[in-house]
Amino acid sequence: MIQLDSVTKTYPDGTVAVDHLDLAVRRGELVALVGPSGCGKSTTLRLVNRLIEPTSGRIRINGDDVTHVDAVNLRRHIGYVIQRIGLFPHLTVAANVAVVPDLLGWDKRRTRERVQEMLRLVGLEPKTYAERYPAELSGGQQQRVGVARGLAADPPVLLMDEPFGAVDPIARDHLQSEFRRIQNELHKTVLFVTHDIDEAVRLADRIVVLSTGAHVEQFADPATVLGAPANDFVADFVGADRGLRRLAVTPIDPLDLEHPPTALWNDPATEARQLIGDAFEPYAVVIDEAGRLRGWVSARSIASGQGTVGDHTRRFDETVQVGDSLRRGLGEIVQHDAGWLPVVDGDRYLGVLTPTAVWAALRRTAPS
Repeated sequence: MIQLDSVTKTYPDGTVAVDHLDLAVRRGELVALVGPSGCGKSTTLRLVNRLIEPTSGRIRINGDDVTHVDAVNLRRHIGYVIQRIGLFPHLTVAANVAVVPDLLGWDKRRTRERVQEMLRLVGLEPKTYAERYPAELSGGQQQRVGVARGLAADPPVLLMDEPFGAVDPIARDHLQSEFRRIQNELHKTVLFVTHDIDEAVRLADRIVVLSTGAHVEQFADPATVLGAPANDFVADFVGADRGLRRLAVTPIDPLDLEHPPTALWNDPATEARQLIGDAFEPYAVVIDEAGRLRGWVSARSIASGQGTVGDHTRRFDETVQVGDSLRRGLGEIVQHDAGWLPVVDGDRYLGVLTPTAVWAALRRTAPS
């Protein structure tokens, strides 16, 4: 979808910001550009929509060479979201989102409907926010408007230059989650610049690690970049704690779960007491006849042996879904000071996640 063929940018003073860069971004893919300050990340992004003109090389979008087309018209068909947001302070939120559709000559009804659709997509109710001005919004809300504006004309390509870097950590985390949700829904082709490797790992399908002159040191999926750095430069950039970062991109798999005894909800309590007595750990997971998770019982809670298992069952404080990240699973274990955590598929019980299982999963999924 986006193809850079030997693209170079040399400034009049001889500085080579981008040196013969070859890069291909597939349709519907989010690719993150990371690297140290001054390596050419943002310059590369601006070359794509020709805010900066390349010295040499070709840029193709959807197979068309855009190196020599009208740059203004090109930009109207590429979404662009930046860290400083760039909202027009004298325009309402609705008018800011409508800027590109207006430039493209959309009729008023179509533009109004699109503005409302985009505001809802980014979690801003039009009745509440459409007529406000940027100064009346928080930083996170302004950034949401920036994303809505970038998507308003339904561009096939979206360029994002550290879009969440200027907001506080809580808002940043929420914006990242919302954008991942939007991307899962819209499948835009996104080139995303960030200085934060954790953000790249969380959002990107593939990561490009750049060194000076936009030299590609590694271009791979997050798990590979973290688990098998291509060289010392990449290893140093992603950090010594890259193993921990892999928790965020490694999903919980049924293969990694442990299986303590299970007791049926309606069984006599004496049967559960026998199960627990024969087990290594003094507890059992309680399910119903359909395999749905109901809770757990311990040796102490069921000591009397009276009634059914359900009479002694305690509910779990938290569960995780199969496919959630190991990071989320381990986080819940630590937060609740638990030795294990049940994993479900919908409401069907699959097994339990333990710290030992997390470690085994990381070893199993380490790139060879």
